[in-house]
Amino acid sequence: MRGATRVTLARRALAAAGAVALTATACGGGSGSGGVGGTPQDGVVRAFWTDPQHPVEPANTNEVQGGKVLDMIFRGLKKYDPRTGRAQNAVARSIRTGDQQNFTITLEKGWKFSDGTPVTAKSFVDAWNYGALVTNKQVNSYFFQYIEGYDAVHPDKGKPTARTLSGLKVKNDHTFTVKLNQKFSLWPDTLGYSAYAPLPKSFFTDHAGWLKKPVGNGPYKVDSYTKGQSMQLSRNPHYQGDDKPRNKGVELRVYTDQNTGYTDLQAGNLDVVDELPAGQLKNARRDLGGRYINQPAGITQSISFPMYDKKWRSEKAAMVRRGLSKAINRKEVTDKIYHGTREPATDLTSPVLGRAGGHKPGLCGTTCEYDPAEARKLVKRGGGLPGGRITLTSNVDTGSHRQWMEAVCNSINRTLRKNDACTVNPVPTFSEFRSDISGQKMKGMFRTGWQMDYPLIQNFVQPVYYTDASSNDSGFSDPKVDRIIDQANAAPDQQQAVRLYQQAEKRIIEKLPAIPLWYQNGNAGYSERVSNVRLNPFSVPVFTDIKVK
Repeated sequence: MRGATRVTLARRALAAAGAVALTATACGGGSGSGGVGGTPQDGVVRAFWTDPQHPVEPANTNEVQGGKVLDMIFRGLKKYDPRTGRAQNAVARSIRTGDQQNFTITLEKGWKFSDGTPVTAKSFVDAWNYGALVTNKQVNSYFFQYIEGYDAVHPDKGKPTARTLSGLKVKNDHTFTVKLNQKFSLWPDTLGYSAYAPLPKSFFTDHAGWLKKPVGNGPYKVDSYTKGQSMQLSRNPHYQGDDKPRNKGVELRVYTDQNTGYTDLQAGNLDVVDELPAGQLKNARRDLGGRYINQPAGITQSISFPMYDKKWRSEKAAMVRRGLSKAINRKEVTDKIYHGTREPATDLTSPVLGRAGGHKPGLCGTTCEYDPAEARKLVKRGGGLPGGRITLTSNVDTGSHRQWMEAVCNSINRTLRKNDACTVNPVPTFSEFRSDISGQKMKGMFRTGWQMDYPLIQNFVQPVYYTDASSNDSGFSDPKVDRIIDQANAAPDQQQAVRLYQQAEKRIIEKLPAIPLWYQNGNAGYSERVSNVRLNPFSVPVFTDIKVK
């Protein structure tokens, strides 16, 4: 769905729109309440934040900052282990299927929302029906596309012919059934994503009031939110999960500039900053006295080609794409610009998946290895660059996109021995960049990337490379890839599904509609006032674990 630095990322993909991106909005200058210091509340963690794009609600939030809040105030059927990323039951007691298409879901008893009302099967079914209905205009509606009846409630054109998904049935207070429109063995493990969260009655009876002060069933509850200043969260006394907060609450302080947040962290006016400025990465460990986190995250960066342009679709063009990949010195770029916070990519997924989850180091083979001589041969055999030169496009209003694009182009120019073989095409804003991609206006290479929604190889492959998939920005289409993905979804267990997805991934790399660049780490810094600070595989602080001294 959503690529490059974390502040431009969408929760899903860095460069996609529909299925994509939790794009954070931080950049600019100055801060709200976060910049003025003040006496900290006892036991409350003060954390860097930026105002979310929309009011936070599960099916209408797909950017990092709003998603951060949803992760704190909701728990779904599943949750993801903050260390391993593996899906574990949360509200679900069991999710059973005999055919990978029809599922019976039984809830644990005793779960309540922060207003004291019970979490029932209807809480999930009503929430999913609301999220899927096209007239509700929820940005995460596509997450329900695998449930039978989605086409009726969310047609591509015209009015819906139904208001509820025919594949959802409430059996009793703690049981409901789901029928998918295709076999999908990995589907249960996707249910930790916030779009699948349950909703209380108040969401439907007083929607406007609920948006002002969201009510969820997670470890924290929202006490107040003042746009441009802060959101105050405290412990949810009704929380039934085993990861109860080890602090009294969290104050999310709004900043419009990362450097201001970093300065406040150094001054002791802020406790946690999980979006360190790129220019500070080199010195962060020294500046923070070791209170610096640099760990793998489910984020990848890539360069895509406009496969809808006939100049890039031919077999010869595939040789040119492969040559360009081998012309990029990934290690040099990551070392000089990112100071150990990026790792050259050797596949399309992320190391945080682990081998069991589908990460297979080296799957890209020599295609992702820097080899100037072979790069020149491949480009020449492919007929040369279309028009004799190529552009690399990205928005440049956030992150370090201009710097890494210039470095990549310089590497290509040195390799091809031509000063203007590759030039940077900066787009002023992210919205303009996304508009050009959505309108299929790209002529050369363009920035793409992905931040996982859930830790499965399927999430890195199907939404981005399946024909007409929600985040298929390149327009890539290959019947064999589609067929293997369909087989993977119908596999009887995760192990077989993973093997098939790796076959699909290998085929995609052979066709190379996108060049893998690097895996992105999560970075954070914290104050002397707190301890036990770490990031989860999504690069979000595990707030419940943080202790205040």
